[in-house]
Amino acid sequence: MHGGNQSGFSDFLLLGISESLEEQQILFWMFLSMYLVTVMGNALILLAISFDSHLHTPMYLFLANLSFTDLFFVTNTIPKTLVNLQSQNKAISYGGCLTQLYFLVCLVTLDNLILATMAYDRYVAICRPLHYITAMSPGLCILLLTLCWALSVLYGLFLTLLMTKVTFCGSRRIHYIFCEMYVLLRLACSNTQVIHTVQITTGCFIFFTPLGIMVMSYVWIVRAILRIPSASSKYKAFSTCGSHLAVVSLFYGTLGMVYLQPLKTHSMKDSVATVMYAVVTPMMNPFIYSLRNKDMHGALGRLLLGKAFQRLTGRKLRH
Repeated sequence: MHGGNQSGFSDFLLLGISESLEEQQILFWMFLSMYLVTVMGNALILLAISFDSHLHTPMYLFLANLSFTDLFFVTNTIPKTLVNLQSQNKAISYGGCLTQLYFLVCLVTLDNLILATMAYDRYVAICRPLHYITAMSPGLCILLLTLCWALSVLYGLFLTLLMTKVTFCGSRRIHYIFCEMYVLLRLACSNTQVIHTVQITTGCFIFFTPLGIMVMSYVWIVRAILRIPSASSKYKAFSTCGSHLAVVSLFYGTLGMVYLQPLKTHSMKDSVATVMYAVVTPMMNPFIYSLRNKDMHGALGRLLLGKAFQRLTGRKLRH
């Protein structure tokens, strides 16, 4: 990597959030632990929903897609981070960097849209319970998920194609755990004002429109719950939304810390917030959704007991 103008096809260096060898070892084991927990937690959610007929409902269909998205999200970034933490060669190709960026944008957008769809599902379940089966028909659920996936794929492709117009020169050292758009724009030697403006404008629409849907859904949900005379019924209604609200708060809180700021103020301290939304949020989602969910507890119990029973009977048959 030489100084001066370049065609933009040289490698980048993913230096992570620390260049200290001792800290890198600590980070390696921390990221590895969180990655394994994330994979195991989301995989269990997917298996429980797939094999338990009690969970074949719209809410759990959306949750399965959310778990798949989180699983894919961490797999897009963390394995490369783990390799870099154990290797002297921290290079990532221009194409590899754009590929990482594409999936990052696509999957974060998909997470956002699925959370909005889940909020609408909870609104229908609580505010229009008698019409829930018809209002959330299988056909509509598939249509909503198809729209979520299509919009996410197109938005990720749109922003990635914009980044191909950026010219890089001089330093290509990225002090992040993956190729992130804000960081790449700061390394550019071409004028990025138009691209940054387009990113902010489209990003606000893509993220604040679903957030508006969620806010409106919960306004109506709270109004409906407050009309319920029984305290136990109120608690039950609130508990069905508590997990979703916790995930939404964690997702938007960490995402806002990174992106709701001017490009020039984006600094190394934002690495912590990036790790929060890129690693911690996907890891916490399975725990949040299963912690107080009796249906999920039952499904996971049946799944794990079924596997244990199969192993036990398999051993007996071999003997």
